[in-house]
Amino acid sequence: MPQIIKKHLSFLSILILLALPLSVSACGISEKTHAGYENASLEHAYQHWKQGEKSSIPFAFLDVRSIEEYNQGHIAGAIHIPIQQLAQRLNELPKDKRLYVHCEAGVRSAKAAALLIDSGIRNIENMPAGMAGWRDAAYPIEK
Repeated sequence: MPQIIKKHLSFLSILILLALPLSVSACGISEKTHAGYENASLEHAYQHWKQGEKSSIPFAFLDVRSIEEYNQGHIAGAIHIPIQQLAQRLNELPKDKRLYVHCEAGVRSAKAAALLIDSGIRNIENMPAGMAGWRDAAYPIEK
């Protein structure tokens, strides 16, 4: 085997090894966090939300903000469970759907996503941009 081909094969092998931590999600490639959930881009979450019932992947949005924050504006159809109540209300979550977890800016939703994974719930996507990002993008908000 010529030396140039060996070098290219070595390079490709390294690229493949570097790509192993990536997982293929239903809508593309995203990286799983050390806690086991995926971080969804705002655009990805919005596109899924926009598909609604037509989506080939069942999903739900989980808002873990306070009731006051939720009442100021939320994603239409979102399940609302404040993070302080989440561990006690896990039975209210759909087990057969992908969950897009969000808060205002991604901190509480990351904690909630980790709690969900630790509780055995899979197909979790955290929305790091949160409602702040959703509003900044001028996506629809319900009051």
